[in-house]
Amino acid sequence: MTHVSVRRGLLYVSIAATAWGTGGAAGALLRLSGGLDPVSISFWRFAAGAATLLPILHLLRRNRDQDRERGRNQDRDRDRGRARESRRYGRIAATGVAMAVCQTAYFAAVASSGLAVATVVTIGATPVFVAAAARLLLGERLGSAGLGSAAVALAGLAMLVLDGGAASFSAAGTGWALLSAAAYAGVTLLNRAFSAEPYAATFGGFAVGGLCLLPLALSGGLLPDGDPLFFWAAVAYLGVVPTALAYVLFFTGLGSVRATTASVISLVEPVGAAAIGVLAFGERFTAQGVAGAALLLAAVALLALRERREPAPVTG
Repeated sequence: MTHVSVRRGLLYVSIAATAWGTGGAAGALLRLSGGLDPVSISFWRFAAGAATLLPILHLLRRNRDQDRERGRNQDRDRDRGRARESRRYGRIAATGVAMAVCQTAYFAAVASSGLAVATVVTIGATPVFVAAAARLLLGERLGSAGLGSAAVALAGLAMLVLDGGAASFSAAGTGWALLSAAAYAGVTLLNRAFSAEPYAATFGGFAVGGLCLLPLALSGGLLPDGDPLFFWAAVAYLGVVPTALAYVLFFTGLGSVRATTASVISLVEPVGAAAIGVLAFGERFTAQGVAGAALLLAAVALLALRERREPAPVTG
């Protein structure tokens, strides 16, 4: 069972969102240097993330088995443990399928409506789905102040990502983006309700998600065309920082932070991505983008302050 304080949970979710912001740059480098399509990059991301967590999970499992051996539980306790294991595997499988659906639907939305619109709809709709479902399924209440902060954060997100450019909406693109948002909302809610083992949930999600993406990745080509050393270095970074580390921290933070609050904090991901674009790729950051980023960060800070004052109930 992994429980952390609200303050630490907020920190973990914030670090995860910041790390996710670097994933886009790493993926762009893989696309430019290796000639891979986004689905193949996602497969390698999941595979590298699973490979990173496998030895850690093995060590944790060995320590847990040693503790059980010293305790010598009765047969009835062992039967209960087997039942819990069966339910846990079901949740892990559901997490992996949802992660694969989220990735694939997002890429379909990008192809139909463009990157900006797909990002705004996907990332922006996720907190809405999470807030509605968390109220019904988990009994979480944001209150008027929390809802206001979430609305301001969404407005800042739209200002940042669209940044005054022409938006190309399409029914198909919007539908794919909403499907991606719904799948990621499912990942958030599932791991908020059952946040006892973030390492196992994260590893299992990557393993199942990678298997789901493998057929699509094979059709587009798995191996790079460019420098293999650079490719594998980029894959290693993508698997360790914005994948293994970020998701473990996010799932751990969900043990003490409301699902809606965590999903709104995750909106800062485009802020980090935009900053990297300016610093590393020479992209422009207009006044509207700066204002949107400031608005988003201010709303997230207010929501985090409210979470510390009115903590959510601990789950497990």
